[in-house]
Amino acid sequence: MGHGKLKKFEENKTFSCLLQPDGADVARKDEGGLVLVDHPVKGHWNGTVFHDPRPIILELGCGKGEYVIALAERNPEYNYIGVDIKGARLWKGAKYVTEHGLSNAAFLRTRIEFIEAFFGPGEVAGIWLTFSDPQLRKESARLTSPRFLERYRRILRPGGFVRLKTDSRFLYEYSLAVASGNGLRIAASSADIYGGTVDGADEDEIRDIREIKTYYEKMSLALGYTIKYLKFGIDRDGAFVSPEFDADYWRSVEGERPFGYTSVQ
Repeated sequence: MGHGKLKKFEENKTFSCLLQPDGADVARKDEGGLVLVDHPVKGHWNGTVFHDPRPIILELGCGKGEYVIALAERNPEYNYIGVDIKGARLWKGAKYVTEHGLSNAAFLRTRIEFIEAFFGPGEVAGIWLTFSDPQLRKESARLTSPRFLERYRRILRPGGFVRLKTDSRFLYEYSLAVASGNGLRIAASSADIYGGTVDGADEDEIRDIREIKTYYEKMSLALGYTIKYLKFGIDRDGAFVSPEFDADYWRSVEGERPFGYTSVQ
């Protein structure tokens, strides 16, 4: 491990806006599989981490926190939490929040699979998925798969939405198929947010998705990828099911992925 990463990990310990629990404290294995153990912050983010109680929005797989920070600065009526497992990435966002005194943004270092250990029923008002790995070969790892929607439903308040922003046609079409196959309400969608309309979105929503561009998104646009957007609810009874989805066809449409992702993953 490089000296730069070690320095970031040490500085991470000083950031009050960054929660870094030991994975062993919130997840253990027994005969039945993985068992989650509730973290003390569960159900208490407003009051423990944030001083002003506001609706909480998560970004799962937030990387360096650019999107969380931009949303928090634009929308002070919400509290935002970026979740990622990579401490070196989170360092940049946590340092910015600390140095700029941004009171409505925080970060959580954990695996997304453990999310229920940190948030109580209805504690989360909305979820963002920005440029998630499309996981072209492994459905259960896609962040819009039934496996993850089950987790989100346990923490998302009734009427809350999942928002996907992606450069992946594969992930966009898969997510549409999941929503359709499970009878979920699609509140807004666009196959090209810059070259087309964003059906169902209001002006503030369109402003956020068009004006906030991370470094990754700028690189993707420079390579000629279109940016897609999907906003859907997950209020429904019963288990979520995998949709009818021609993965082979959409993998062929996807072709080579930028930044190291390819259709043969």
